Amino acid sequence: MKKLILTLLIGGFMMTGAFAKTAFVYFSATGTTERMAKNAAKEMGADIFEIQPVHKYTDADLDWHDKKSLSSIECNDPKSRPAIANKLDISGYDTVVVCYPIWWAYAPKIVYTFVESQNWSGKKMITLCTSGGSGLGRSGTDLSKFAKGVDFKGGKDFTRGSAADVKKYIEGLLK
Repeated sequence: MKKLILTLLIGGFMMTGAFAKTAFVYFSATGTTERMAKNAAKEMGADIFEIQPVHKYTDADLDWHDKKSLSSIECNDPKSRPAIANKLDISGYDTVVVCYPIWWAYAPKIVYTFVESQNWSGKKMITLCTSGGSGLGRSGTDLSKFAKGVDFKGGKDFTRGSAADVKKYIEGLLK
């Protein structure tokens, strides 16, 4: 009988989010998004994972003034899906916070590679970005369309926000 009651209590806590596990998954080409994601994950006591590209982006690859730069080519090709060097598994998490820089008003295509490679059934997704000026735009909503079965909670630009601000925002979305 005690085991039954304990099982029911634990199940109830898990359903209310008391035992919910959160992961931050980020892609960062220059370090700005990495700093934001690591600080926020630490503040929340969440696990953190980096999306590592097979081809590490150079300064020339990121030159948005050059139409022939790698990032420009990828952003202009809706089917572009750059390869990821490391294996990422979100199966053990209830909530996944996807962090990325904004490139041409969207998430970099490697983030789409990540999103499409995961099973999102029963998971919540929150998107956070860093941006030089354009903000989140529709990037989070757009990514959620490629995450089959996800419960997209929302997203926000946290280029200048603190880790405490991120925590407060995420907790508000998950209420």
